[in-house]
Amino acid sequence: MTTPPVFDHAFQDKLAELMAWRRDVRRFRGDQPVPAELVGKLLETAALAPSVGNSQPWRFVLVEDAGRRARVIANFERANKDALGDYSGEQAKLYASLKLAGLKEAPVHLAVFCDESTLQGHGLGRRTMPEMLDYSAVMAVYGFWLAARAAGLGAGWVSIFEPEALTRDLDVPDDWKLVAYLCVGWPEDEQAEPELQRLGWEHRREVAEQIIKR
Repeated sequence: MTTPPVFDHAFQDKLAELMAWRRDVRRFRGDQPVPAELVGKLLETAALAPSVGNSQPWRFVLVEDAGRRARVIANFERANKDALGDYSGEQAKLYASLKLAGLKEAPVHLAVFCDESTLQGHGLGRRTMPEMLDYSAVMAVYGFWLAARAAGLGAGWVSIFEPEALTRDLDVPDDWKLVAYLCVGWPEDEQAEPELQRLGWEHRREVAEQIIKR
């Protein structure tokens, strides 16, 4: 039997530091590719995520075809233009100035779907909360994100899409639900502070404000 590892205080501090420096990256060095072997290793790490009933519902789609990428970018641009209409005044000006995706620069495009029709896991744990399948896929996304950061890569989660159109453009089954679209590459710069906080869109709240006791 393998001896369980000991995660000492130094490791715990490093883990907290990794989480603090895991930022949503939107600016990538377009001149430096990411080795396929590294991407594969990160996906193996992501697949260690917990999943309801051991269902492992995540489906990873590497979008490499230039034509498909172009349709993904066009989808984002349409959805982003529509989203701008939700704001007015100074907030609209600020929104329009934000760089919300690195789709054109990122060497790796990774779409993560949840296979909501999977029979794996035999339905355990999702009879009353079927959304646990989606949450399981989200855990895989976060695992990938942390592993990428530990390897020096940056990842950006793009959520401004028309999901149905993106699903069609990537030619995946209709019953797969889009969970995340990640841009992955070597970051131009690295920051511990969220960009939306630096630019004044929203501030980070203290944890004490988010804890409720009953």
